Amino acid sequence: MTIRELEEGGRWLLPDGVEEILPPQARRIEQLRRRLLDLFDLWGYELVLPPLLEYLESLLVGVGGDLDLQTFKVTDQLTGRMMGIRADITSQVARIDAHVLGRPGPSRLCYAGTVLRTRPEGLFGSRTPIRIGAELYGVPGPEGDAEVLALMTETLARAGVASTQVELGHTAIFRSLARSLDLAPELERQVFEAVQRKAGADLDALLDGLAAGAARRTAEMVRALPALFGGAEVLVRAREVLAGAPAAVAAALDELDAIHARIQRRVPGLEMGFDLSELHGYHYHSGAVFSAYASEHGRAVARGGRYDDIGHLFGRARPATGFDADLKVLAELAGETPASCELIQAPDDERLAPPQVQTLWERVAALREAGHRVVVGNAEDATHRLAWRGDGWVAEPLAGAATGKHRADGDS
Repeated sequence: MTIRELEEGGRWLLPDGVEEILPPQARRIEQLRRRLLDLFDLWGYELVLPPLLEYLESLLVGVGGDLDLQTFKVTDQLTGRMMGIRADITSQVARIDAHVLGRPGPSRLCYAGTVLRTRPEGLFGSRTPIRIGAELYGVPGPEGDAEVLALMTETLARAGVASTQVELGHTAIFRSLARSLDLAPELERQVFEAVQRKAGADLDALLDGLAAGAARRTAEMVRALPALFGGAEVLVRAREVLAGAPAAVAAALDELDAIHARIQRRVPGLEMGFDLSELHGYHYHSGAVFSAYASEHGRAVARGGRYDDIGHLFGRARPATGFDADLKVLAELAGETPASCELIQAPDDERLAPPQVQTLWERVAALREAGHRVVVGNAEDATHRLAWRGDGWVAEPLAGAATGKHRADGDS
């Protein structure tokens, strides 16, 4: 399509899944970003700003093939080396912790930024989500997972996302069973996908050919995973169904039990369930994984989990867990009107008397300092205007304009 055709059509087209954010949604998202980063700061998480692109060998370390396919790749014109535009930020933060900061004790880091993906998640998903998240390094096991999970739930509450339910899973359960079966790579991939889809008939067809004895017993455990979901009783049932599994399976169930106990103390009343076929980020995560769902949204609104294995790829192995979410989705679910929604219209000073000019700019500065929005000249969406009333400037409501929460006739 030519520029002339675009102009005649009255619009400029963007690629599918790539959108621009306009007022007032942009303001709503930015206010939410600030509010959540302030929350992370209160929890001791320090902000980092990783670059938009990196060399592929560092950007894709340990992330698995799925993220590789989601990454746009370009050639660096200075060196000829391949670079990638980030499709995720977690691996960048892990590199910063392991290779740049190198702290001996726990490290708490957070971030917010746009990523670019070759394909959207879901039919109408975005290829340019704004990811916000927090990562905890150096704190192993349930202690670290419970902290991150508690922060994730408070993040959603602070964002105004209602009716949140959290589901817990553990990648080590399926991984241990699959290794015990010694499946060929292609067969393991098919079994993995069938477990994710809870496709019992497909699992039967894939696993029926296994020999009798121990292999058949392990295959029956794999078949049982899609049915192991629900409340806390799932862990009791899982210990029965998975009795005799590799030791790593029992250890994983113990971890889920410990995380659940810690979260019940830290976030009483949180609606929590378990799904032992939940394997998001399977090729990336190494332990417990968790997802948060909202009743009004069909997909997970936040996800996280443990990924201890990535650190050694950057030269420093250490425990790691974290979560992230899409700011666009959170802002849409919150649906709130931005605070400080008044817009005060101030006159141009060209035709004002000298005493009025000085007091005008003093008044404008005072209003802005108090958190009010002030523009000079005409503004179509103004709710107030500054008018000279003998000895000072007064913010008067405009006829027909809706006012917000702040008083526009004072400094607070």
